[in-house]
Amino acid sequence: MAFWGILIGVLCIASIIALGFVRSSQKMKIERMRSELEGQGKKPEEIRERLDEITYDIPNQVVPTLIGAAILSFAVGAFNQIFFYAEPGYVYHVRTITGEEKVVSDVGYNTYLFGRYNAWKRAMTVQAVAGRREQLEAESDGSAGASATLPPMNIMFLDQVDADAEATVRFSIPEDPESFLNLAHEYRSPENLLRTALMPAFKETIQATASLMSAEEYYSGGRSEFNSEFENQMSGGIYLVRREEQMKRSARKTKSTANAALGENQQEYGDETKIEFVVNKVIGEDGIPKRKSQKFTNFGITVLDARVTDMRPNKKFVERMQLKQKASADRAIAREQRIQEEEQRLLAIAKGEREVAQRQAKAKVEQIQRTTEAETEKQLALTNAQKLKEQAEIAKDTAQIELEKARIEAETQRTLADAEAYQKEVILKADNALAQKLDAEIEIQKLWAEAFAKRQVPTNVFGGTGAGGAPVGSDGETKAFMQMLTLDAAKRLNYDREVSGKN
Repeated sequence: MAFWGILIGVLCIASIIALGFVRSSQKMKIERMRSELEGQGKKPEEIRERLDEITYDIPNQVVPTLIGAAILSFAVGAFNQIFFYAEPGYVYHVRTITGEEKVVSDVGYNTYLFGRYNAWKRAMTVQAVAGRREQLEAESDGSAGASATLPPMNIMFLDQVDADAEATVRFSIPEDPESFLNLAHEYRSPENLLRTALMPAFKETIQATASLMSAEEYYSGGRSEFNSEFENQMSGGIYLVRREEQMKRSARKTKSTANAALGENQQEYGDETKIEFVVNKVIGEDGIPKRKSQKFTNFGITVLDARVTDMRPNKKFVERMQLKQKASADRAIAREQRIQEEEQRLLAIAKGEREVAQRQAKAKVEQIQRTTEAETEKQLALTNAQKLKEQAEIAKDTAQIELEKARIEAETQRTLADAEAYQKEVILKADNALAQKLDAEIEIQKLWAEAFAKRQVPTNVFGGTGAGGAPVGSDGETKAFMQMLTLDAAKRLNYDREVSGKN
């Protein structure tokens, strides 16, 4: 931008100078033409017409406009050579024309006075990812989004299995002026820092981490340990290790089958040992593992994050792992089938025990039911017998009570009869049974009166004495007849109609 501004300003000044030359040349040509025409004796009108034909007018505003454009262009060019805009996320190393150095980390416009400046990212990322080639984008955010991109790193595990690893490490550069200036003086540019320090440390550390374990261990649950060791070594330095061979004895004993006469009691042979390569960390006198320090840490650069994102081993190892996986799956299936058969056996035993238990329970229930029913019948019989016994006792007691009651009632009746007889006797003795006699007399008289009243007699009765003194039914005869009947009744009642005069 500054170059183009200065170039435009220079062009504008050149245009002003060219216009001055054009005007001077035109003026000289007009004066020479005027002199020639006057020498030829031309009239002023003809001279003026001829001069107008060769004269072309240059506007007076052209020169001020060019002067303004030149000043503006020089101002823009000078501004871009004096000021720059500090973007967020960057730290700038500024060198002015006077030789002054400074560190700019604030966002906004800052001066560098026709000097130079470099933009350093606050955090630089080195990334190994598939489908990328080695590329640096130190001072700008490219399409990859990382400061340096690499193809997948080919590493070698402890068991000589190679793999392509994808990883990402993010570094933080110092912001204090002293450390940053030391870093800028040492590496001069962020590209040089990435190329000579950060990328080699990234490659060396991931290779060193791979040598700490075998591929079998990595794919058998050591992935998180690998990532932790990688980040640890990126931050604190690479472990110094020593590769050693170890003889490992297997706990499984192999038996010979050469002597068939021994049958299953074969003799043991062989020690079942194998050689393994083990990487041991070198321990210092203080008991702490020795490390090769990361050189970039001397300039205040720290590791913010380190991750291994993907690991793809070679095809032979993949095939071997597939076979191992298949064998493991087969063992797991066989184990599950064995467990299933065992469960089926236990299920059959449990079913048999359950059926036996059900039969025992059913027999026990029937036994209990029968025992309960027999006991119930026994208790019912005992209850009925007790009931009948109690009823008999109650009946006996009732009969005894009724007997006593009848005896008492009979005694009472007898007593009452005796009392009544005695009373009657006393009464009879006292008044000669006057009341009874009167009652009997009254009843007799009632009967005779009723009978007399209902007798059948003629309507007209003539009184007189019949032949030979025979009764003819007169009132006197009737009266006499009634008296006779009364006396006869009294005789039959055996009582004396006379009232005793005793007091």
